[in-house]
Amino acid sequence: MANELKVWSSLKELDRFRRDVDDLFDRFLGGRADSVFSMGTAFPALESFVEDGKLVVHADLPGIDPNEVEVTATGDTLTLRGKREQRHQGSGRNFIHREISYGSFERLLKLPAGVKADEIKAAYRNGVLELTMPVPGEAGARRVQVQIESGKQIERDTRDKA
Repeated sequence: MANELKVWSSLKELDRFRRDVDDLFDRFLGGRADSVFSMGTAFPALESFVEDGKLVVHADLPGIDPNEVEVTATGDTLTLRGKREQRHQGSGRNFIHREISYGSFERLLKLPAGVKADEIKAAYRNGVLELTMPVPGEAGARRVQVQIESGKQIERDTRDKA
């Protein structure tokens, strides 16, 4: 059965190509393509939630001097800017493993309508920046009736459950 027909799958081929590129980055740059280039989009990691009438935003900033972090709110956009400095200058190092990203970052987060920039509070503890701000009353959750074709109504909570 050496001449058996096999079904060609473009997804399998793309996955194999991705693995080959990852291996290439591993061998020549000491890290995967996604960890080398993701700093601008995935750093720092953010989470946000509403608790006790306040929007809370956590930003993971380990190894970053909090005095070097800039927080600005313009209209409905919250912006975090900063830089993680490389502590050791060693161009001759042969890293065995390297996942830490260095350099500048900027993260943007859309805020609910009505948040006032002068009411945002920031605190830094254990490498986590916590921003809190009151959520306007109209930004709260509300219930919406969902009509189903059979005529039954189901009440659903439209609030995100994180």
